[in-house]
Amino acid sequence: MHNVIVLICAQFFAAWGQVCMVVLAGIVGAILAPRQSLATLPVAFAVVGVAVTTVPAALAMQRFGRRPVLIGGMLIASIGTLLAAAAINSGSFWLFSAATGVIGCHLAFTAQFRFAAAESVPPDKVSRAIAWIMLGTVGAAIIAPQIAIAVRGWAGAEYAGSFLLLTVTYLCGAICLVWLRDHQHAETATRYSGRALVEIARQPAFLPAVLAGAAGYGVMALIMTATPLSMHVVEGHAVASTAAVIQGHVLAMYLPSLVTGGLVARLGARRMILMGTLLELACILVALSGREAGHYGVALVALGIGWNLLFVAGTTLLTQTYTASERFRVQALNDFTMFGVTAAASLLAGVLMATVGWRGLNLLALLPLLLLFVALYRARAV
Repeated sequence: MHNVIVLICAQFFAAWGQVCMVVLAGIVGAILAPRQSLATLPVAFAVVGVAVTTVPAALAMQRFGRRPVLIGGMLIASIGTLLAAAAINSGSFWLFSAATGVIGCHLAFTAQFRFAAAESVPPDKVSRAIAWIMLGTVGAAIIAPQIAIAVRGWAGAEYAGSFLLLTVTYLCGAICLVWLRDHQHAETATRYSGRALVEIARQPAFLPAVLAGAAGYGVMALIMTATPLSMHVVEGHAVASTAAVIQGHVLAMYLPSLVTGGLVARLGARRMILMGTLLELACILVALSGREAGHYGVALVALGIGWNLLFVAGTTLLTQTYTASERFRVQALNDFTMFGVTAAASLLAGVLMATVGWRGLNLLALLPLLLLFVALYRARAV
């Protein structure tokens, strides 16, 4: 439990950046972008940063252990926030996009928190440990948006102060990780034995596990990234209303972790993946039904809960497909797939909003969910 507590604390500070990036990156992008179709590019750069860093981060942890590499990830994020503040003050859209890419790199490191927690508990506690780590985000989701907005003008141009605040929170997260213990590093860092990735991928549980994360994250990124643009820029809802919807979404992403771990342990990972898929489908149906603030709010809450179930259940199912010596390669492949899809979705969000609009974007989000339904059905038939 020591590591789980440390990781919950570190997740709380890291999540300030995640929450504020969701709320602010699209809005700042819209202010700085030379044209509207590029407004979500900073968000996309952040996700691309995650995707390109997942494999190097996993390999670095295999070589040096989790603690020093995770601390390094926090320090990288703090550099990114300083660059973002400088970009806002100078009015540079491209520097801001590059800065969000640096901040995004850090998410490849914090994504490993769930695996570090899973390795620190007995097998029957894995789903609960994964869910508990996600609870660290709840506190940040409650207070981070309001504080970030309150300090947005404290360091020059609007929103520069928000990103300087994140520098402090990332440094606090790095301090928390000093107390992390590497339980399995000593026994697996110097030797390797295990199956080829192709053989691991042939297991019936592997494809649903990977697709749960990829489809869940991809659909969420597409809709969540487009929401501030649709609400604030297109429909004219106030920034406060937009922030409240995103805040509700982030709470819905993480607050269910109080019970998700127990539900996965009791009902099984595959059933919970199915339930999460149905909830993301419900999000799309609500989003298509109207564009009042209430429609956005209900849709984003359903999206957040669905993502939570898919993420916890998918990760739990994935841990059942590899041995200790295989873990870093499988984790890297899973996260690269998941964040690669997420990066593509984030990159497409602004373009789709400018071309097919909110309705067309939501209709396209149905495709990965249908693919996940097929994968679950085929795995059940094996």
